[in-house]
This record gives sequence, C-alpha cells and structure tokens, in this order.
Amino acid sequence: MGSTQIQALTDLLLEFRRERDWEKFHNPKDQALSLSLEVHELLEHMQWKNGQELQDHLKAEKQQVTDELADVLGWVLLIANDLEIDLDAAVRRKVKINCEKYPIDKAKGRATKYDKL
Repeated sequence: MGSTQIQALTDLLLEFRRERDWEKFHNPKDQALSLSLEVHELLEHMQWKNGQELQDHLKAEKQQVTDELADVLGWVLLIANDLEIDLDAAVRRKVKINCEKYPIDKAKGRATKYDKL
C-alpha cells in the first residue's frame, strides 16, 4: 500500500469520524485500547483452532476476519494521523532495522529471535 493509498484511507476514516463529531473521544489511550480490542476480536477467530480446522474456519469466516482486520487497520491509521506519524516512512525504517537484526544468511527459514541467531 503506497503512501497515497494510506492517505486516502486515512482521509476516509477522518471524514467518517468528523461527520459524527467523535474526535473528542479519540485520545491516544482510548484509541490504543480500541485497537487492542479489535485485535482481540480478530484473535477470537483463531483461538483453540489449529491446522486444518483453523484454515477451514478462516475460509468460512473470511468476511468477519476481513472486517476485523479493517477495524485494526482503521485504528492504526487514525492513531498515526493523530500522532503525526508517517506510516510509510515508519514501516520502511522498521524493515531496514529488521533486515539488520535478521540477516538472510542467519534467519532464512528459522523462527528464532534475533538475539538467538
């Protein structure tokens, strides 16, 4: 997703929020709590399921999972906007850091934390 797409989605969310006069409720703490709650709603689709059962459930409930992911992304975009964080730049910076922490020759095919490589 390019920065223009990120901004377009952010603008859509800001318009939705502005039309409802909800800005006054959106402080960083409550936004982070809302983000956390949406992540938990996503996780509920996966709780106690593994392997094929999980795959079948995610396929059967794809629209609900999609909606939860959209809610998660929505809160991320609003928080970033309100805190004046450039998500495009932030993700690119973080990937660069992770490339250094997880060099291909040490991390490829391994699910090991960087300090244990």
